[in-house]
Amino acid sequence: MTQLAAVGYGLERATLDEMLAQTPYAAYTYSYPHKTSYRPFEAPLPLDELWSGEDTSALFLYLHIPFCEMRCGFCNLFTVAKPAADFTTAYLEVVRQQADEVRAAIGADARFVRLAIGGGTPTQLAEPGIEEMFAILEDVMECDTAAVPVACEMSPETVTPAKLAILRAHGTNRASIGVQSFVHDETKAVRRPQNPAVAHRAIEAMRTAGFESINVDLIYGLPQQTRVTFEFSLTETLRHHPEEIYLYPLYRRPLTGLGNSPKAWDDHRLELYRHGRDVLLARGYEQVSMRMFRRADAVSAEAPLEYVCQRDGMVGLGAGARSYTDCVHYCTEYAVGRRGVLAILDDFVGRERSMHRLADYGIRLDQDERRRRHVILSMLSSEGLDDVVYAARFGGSPLAHFPQLTALVDRGLARRDEGVLRLTPDGMERSDVIGPWLYSDHVTARMQEYELE
Repeated sequence: MTQLAAVGYGLERATLDEMLAQTPYAAYTYSYPHKTSYRPFEAPLPLDELWSGEDTSALFLYLHIPFCEMRCGFCNLFTVAKPAADFTTAYLEVVRQQADEVRAAIGADARFVRLAIGGGTPTQLAEPGIEEMFAILEDVMECDTAAVPVACEMSPETVTPAKLAILRAHGTNRASIGVQSFVHDETKAVRRPQNPAVAHRAIEAMRTAGFESINVDLIYGLPQQTRVTFEFSLTETLRHHPEEIYLYPLYRRPLTGLGNSPKAWDDHRLELYRHGRDVLLARGYEQVSMRMFRRADAVSAEAPLEYVCQRDGMVGLGAGARSYTDCVHYCTEYAVGRRGVLAILDDFVGRERSMHRLADYGIRLDQDERRRRHVILSMLSSEGLDDVVYAARFGGSPLAHFPQLTALVDRGLARRDEGVLRLTPDGMERSDVIGPWLYSDHVTARMQEYELE
């Protein structure tokens, strides 16, 4: 059952007031539409046809490494723990084949202006695997890692000076590390036993390696966590002066180790969020989204950033990686449970090379969905929804196309300022309700059907 179904959103869509009266944590909208709305296409779509006519002058390139040291109890990512070395080698060999086919399909003029390597945990790979990863990105995909922003995710246990040196040598300027908590009992309670000293050493090594931007992920709402222990984790994090800090609410998701917990703790999470937000704002951070805080005096590792998430395309490599054209989003099939993930990985590694020229699983976006995606991604960020930008892309005004947006202003969740609609602090903390509220009926129904199958 999805988070949407879990809070009682049936076939008849709930109103904004009904949703606000329930949980503040309906669903995390990190993109739109969510993978659970994807389905097999009636017939596979050739990539060269999908990308024909697309603007490929400013693309996002993403590589997915679906391997981790351990499977955390809160995790619903497409990843498996402790893969065999020969399997990771085979995976990278297939990614190289995929990259060769994809590069040919998107065309010789395609240009990448941003690169991210995620997972899973990319630094779970040994040094030769990391080198091969960059060889694929640079030699096959022709991404100039020395000239574009490059971000890589990592975990404390997998950080070594040798791996960091490879990342830096290939232009990686943003390092993101999932610490979650500096309290051992809290991480242990979510099946992630972690020595806080290891996390501190990892961040210090990242700083020594010279990354322009370091991000630290923390989670609030963990079992046994109190306002005092959460503030302790914030204080420990701030010792390192990271350029960015993400504060994630704990979700007890289906098919994860914590998925079946019946405990309601919405008020507690909201209290911790507000406290964390206030601490970071007082320490010179600016809020970019509900989760993201950037140090005000830090220069973003992504600046100047040519890629615009609401508009530009993305090319994903690896099992679980999504790709976006203007009208079609596609990827491999999606799973969370170990058995399902392993089945999809086995299928990916065993695929014939020619299959990488096709998209067989995803969703088509009509004009309404494209407009909706632009509105959602804009509204959930501090940049807000700009009338001029929207009109230049779609014609008309966002309020004409989505008159329900006025409800956000009426309830003090958003305000209009010189043609830009932005969430207020009250609206920002309800991002995980506002995002799902703006989903289309079609996408919402597909997400619910996926979890009920």
